Amino acid sequence: MTDPTFNAGFVTGLAAEAALLEPYDVPCRAGGGGVTGAHDAAVKLCNLGVTALISFGLAGGLDPLLAPGTILRPRGVSSAGSQFAVDPELLDAFGGANCETVLAGERVVCSAAEKSSLFTASGASAIDLESGAVARVATNAGLPFAVLRAIADPAWVSLPNIVESALDSTGRIRFGVILRHAIRSPRDVSAFVALGRNAAAARKNLRGALKRCDWKRLRAD
Repeated sequence: MTDPTFNAGFVTGLAAEAALLEPYDVPCRAGGGGVTGAHDAAVKLCNLGVTALISFGLAGGLDPLLAPGTILRPRGVSSAGSQFAVDPELLDAFGGANCETVLAGERVVCSAAEKSSLFTASGASAIDLESGAVARVATNAGLPFAVLRAIADPAWVSLPNIVESALDSTGRIRFGVILRHAIRSPRDVSAFVALGRNAAAARKNLRGALKRCDWKRLRAD
């Protein structure tokens, strides 16, 4: 019996995450770093005729044992009290599961204290803004889905609140907004530098994860 193949479409939050997929010539849409945008991106991919959806990109750590750059391939997504199971055969193309759950966020969680509370309540390894929307759209469309994420901000790090408004509707970073905030609040500069370093480590590991994927099963030729 041969392994199933998929025409996978990828949903990201950031344009920089979508750029990681360019060498692989797969359908991809960036949601702009919000739940509504992620939902719309997933629906657009379904309308293109993909046969599977992938939530791909960076995540915020909830488990304090997970370092920046840690790759996550969860068995499921927890969203608003509902549990969505990842398709195991689709996930096998990425190397199989290495954690239980990621949490679907409604907004960026900046506070380390709030991350700790969410981890205690959910047990989820990480949180992101796209996986919940991808899981729901895929379920409603009768399609399999999977999640491939990397930790950008670990559980013990608090982010400047301006991060919540630092993206435009296409998922591109509004550097002007960050610069103006840094001028007004220079104490946050070190936090932005650390976030940039951690995000770079996460993107590097995502590149490595993509190289190890079984693209013969994920890409329709």
